[in-house]
Amino acid sequence: MGRHSVAEEPVPHPLDPPKRYEGRGEATGSHRIVGKKAPRRKVAKWPIAAVVLVALIAIGVFGWNWADGELSTRAEAQAKACSAGDTPMRVVVTPSIEKPLRAAAERWNNAATVVRDHCVIIQIDALSSASVLDGLVGRTNLDSIGGLPAAWIPESSYWVTELNTAKPELVGSPAQSVATARSADYPLVGLAGKTIDEVQMRAAQTFRQYLQQPAQQADFAAAGIKAT
Repeated sequence: MGRHSVAEEPVPHPLDPPKRYEGRGEATGSHRIVGKKAPRRKVAKWPIAAVVLVALIAIGVFGWNWADGELSTRAEAQAKACSAGDTPMRVVVTPSIEKPLRAAAERWNNAATVVRDHCVIIQIDALSSASVLDGLVGRTNLDSIGGLPAAWIPESSYWVTELNTAKPELVGSPAQSVATARSADYPLVGLAGKTIDEVQMRAAQTFRQYLQQPAQQADFAAAGIKAT
């Protein structure tokens, strides 16, 4: 007829078993089942815990080393700052102010206060203002007051004026009040002489400023002496 006939697909007999097509429904062999989710794999928790533990240990070791290094650095800096060694400085005070001055000196010494590369160690001696003036101006022997102090705190500026009048060369720095009370202004005056070096003269001025700080002023207040 000139045309090829198209082969028709045979009509299945009703009694024939149904055909199976791959990819639908169940799969054979290694193919997974279509339509069912694969079970999730559980992640073990112990590796995470181990990593966290290692991190914490590392942080602890770092913190310990940092703190140890910081303390060592501070100690080295303090030792370097005090490279010239210790220098004693004697301060003579009137007895009514002895208690707060001893507390201040102890705090100063414990802090290893440095003045010009020297750790200045303050010694407080309590003597009456009249006896100190007599020793300084030569009315009595200087040894009677323990020698020339680096600084003097009488109860009032009257005594400093007397010293400045009789022995002006002994006044190393101007007097300045560190506390006040009734009829008293407690001036600290730095002294000068052969036994007083530049470190002690500078330390006397620094100690005067130190006495005007809140912690020391609180000691004066506790002793019934007003702050400046």
